[in-house]
Amino acid sequence: MAEQKLTIPDITARKGGKPLSMLTAYDWAWARIQDKAGIDMLLVGDSLGMTMLGYTSTVPVTMDVMVHHTAAVARGAERALVVADMPFGSINGEQISITNATRLIQEGGADAVKIEGGVDNADIVRAIVRSGIPVVGHVGLTPQTAVNLGGFKVQGKSAQAARKVFDDALALAAAGCFCIVLEAVPTPLAREITRRLSIPTIGIGAGNVCDGQVLVMHDMLGMFDRFTPKFVRQYAKLGEVATEAIKGYIADVGSRAFPAPENSFDMKPEELQALLDGLNDKG
Repeated sequence: MAEQKLTIPDITARKGGKPLSMLTAYDWAWARIQDKAGIDMLLVGDSLGMTMLGYTSTVPVTMDVMVHHTAAVARGAERALVVADMPFGSINGEQISITNATRLIQEGGADAVKIEGGVDNADIVRAIVRSGIPVVGHVGLTPQTAVNLGGFKVQGKSAQAARKVFDDALALAAAGCFCIVLEAVPTPLAREITRRLSIPTIGIGAGNVCDGQVLVMHDMLGMFDRFTPKFVRQYAKLGEVATEAIKGYIADVGSRAFPAPENSFDMKPEELQALLDGLNDKG
């Protein structure tokens, strides 16, 4: 029997307690695997544009794509809380933003949505929360607008830059977010934000001082070979394992070692003979 599904109050109650675990998931199969392992939160990240669809950034990912993948993950998650990214371009005024967030909940089956940005998006976040949709914030390095930040770089290293990240986090908390992702920020800054906010923080490249951690599944399992961020710990190298397994399959097919008799089906001798006799009669 599956464990009871986690709720927003379950997540917020973990503030200052046992750290929350979160990973990306993009389909039913991996959602089930992670759910059975006991993951707390599954993020249907727009990172799927890079890990699943081969784009060089998250920008090309559309609402339709996010809804499609979110629905698959939601069908596989029995316990974990499912959070879906609002993709690039989906935040555009209160009404459009609410409509897009609603699609991820109604059509995609997500439990919450995640929105990048801080002070500039606080009013829209507040409107979405007031519409009844739980929101996870995301500050620091925001991949959708990384070009404006000078690329995929650590944010908040100077006092002035750190204050901006802090103010962004504070604005999102005040707007009603139930937790906030801190990406690629110095550990002392993450510690201060975590200490001063009453909601959980989820770190990615923010040290071990947050209330939880999130990684891209393909990074931590060694399935994405374009680059590996410094903040990633690889717990397996499944890309290498899969490559070797496929090489073995290719070799066995080439040598006719596969399929073997145990992988094949036979006929009763009399049925085969009847077939041959019938074919010969027609010949």
